[in-house]
Formats: sequence, structure tokens, C-alpha cells
Amino acid sequence: MVDIELDSWIFTLGNEIVQGRVINTNASFIGRRLTLLGFRVVGVLSLIDDVDVISRYISLVLKEKPRVIVSTGGLGPTHDDRTLEAISKAVNKRLVINQEALEMIKARYSLHGIELTIERIKMAYLPEGAIPIPNPIGTAPGSWLEVGETIIVSLPGVPKEMEIMWSSWVEPRLRAIGPPIHIVERLFVIEDVPEATFAPIVKDVLKVFSNLYIKTHPKGDEVGKQVLEVYVMYSHRDRNEAEVAIDNAIQLLHKKFRERYGTELKSMLVKVK
Repeated sequence: MVDIELDSWIFTLGNEIVQGRVINTNASFIGRRLTLLGFRVVGVLSLIDDVDVISRYISLVLKEKPRVIVSTGGLGPTHDDRTLEAISKAVNKRLVINQEALEMIKARYSLHGIELTIERIKMAYLPEGAIPIPNPIGTAPGSWLEVGETIIVSLPGVPKEMEIMWSSWVEPRLRAIGPPIHIVERLFVIEDVPEATFAPIVKDVLKVFSNLYIKTHPKGDEVGKQVLEVYVMYSHRDRNEAEVAIDNAIQLLHKKFRERYGTELKSMLVKVK
């Protein structure tokens, strides 16, 4: 999809996630942000709060040498918050008190006059060599750990904490190391055209553009009222060239539809969500 593909993986951790008690909005947020930064999101794994399970799958993914692994959940003070223990095990590093993280935690609790207990100090234990990620609205710091060519980012599972830590601290650093590309997107809706009818048109256009991605999403009934949402994304080092290319691709979709079916493709451009 891009000139330089940098792979990434997302781990959303917690029994409440895999049991369906909590909707996994973290995965969609991070997946979207990584994609717009130019990283290829290879997969999303949701796992229970089990050190051995998490460690095993982190180890498996690390063998693929992705550029980035992002985890959410399991950084709090309770007994089942053991994500960083699992990551330490996977990368064969000690879990140690990080003085900078400890100072962050001390300052947070001191501000509210709350005692610093053993359980709260537990949140200052990071894998050896990790950099703590500040948490402006919560108590648990995140962790930025570099292992070989891979960066492992660990963030809290609470969405509002994760999102502000991502936007204010993580994303600027990933942007600096990500591929120097621009992502341009279009989204349009087609009525009265089944997905299967439009599929060969998409296939033909994808052969023409190397950095083009097209995904169709049926919103109606394949044999009843057809409403087809078409998402188009193009990536390039130059934004102007990306804008021109994606518009040309959409024009080609219309042209090939007209040539194949002898009728105009009626579509309406909508805002990308």
C-alpha cells in the first residue's frame, strides 16, 4: 500500500474485553491512528489477563520484527494488571522500579492527599530500559520500550486515558519514525449496485494503481435494496500527487463501470468517518 511498509500489531488486553463485557473501542482508535501515520496494521489480538498467554503471543509477534507493537490494558494497581510483567518476560528483561515513573505516581497521589501504597507503587515497575509515558488524567504511566527494531508501546485500557496519552506523547514520536507519506481518503455511496456487481470494477482499477486501497461495505440487502459504501485510500510521499491519483482512481471506477455495464454509476461523496 505504501512505498515503505512498516508493520504494526495491536494487543487489547483484559478479561472484560474477550468476554464481551466491554466494547473494544481501543483497537479501532489505535488501528485508525496507526494507518493514518503510514503503518500497516497486520493484526489485532485480544487476550485475557494472563502473563503466560500475553508473553507467548508477544514473543510470536516479535519474531516477525514489526516496527511497532501497541498494547492497552493491564497497567493498574490490581493483582490482575500484569501486562508489563508479561512483556518483560517476552523480551527477557527484568521488571524494575522506574524512578521517573515513580515520581509521576507520587506527584499524582500527593496532589489529592492520597497515601502511596504498595499497590500504587506497583504501577512504577516497568521493563528495564523502558521510558515512562506520562498520564495527564490518570495514575498509571505507560511504557515505551525499544527491543531491537521494534517499539513496544503499553498504554492504559481506559479509553480517555489511552487516547490523550497517544495524542500528546506517543503519536508525535511515531510520526517522526514513520514512513514519510501522506494518506488521502475518499468515501462515497452507491445505490442500486450489488457488491458482487461492483467487485470486478474494483479489481480492474486496483491493477492500475500500486498505492491504492479500495474496500466496499454493503449497507443494504444484496438481493433487495442495494446501498454500497466504497472507501478509497491512496498513499504517497507527495500529498498533491496523492490527491490527484485518488481522484483519477475514482474517475476510472466510473469509466470502467460505464464500459462494462453501459450505464452511469450514480454515487454520492460523503465525509470519511
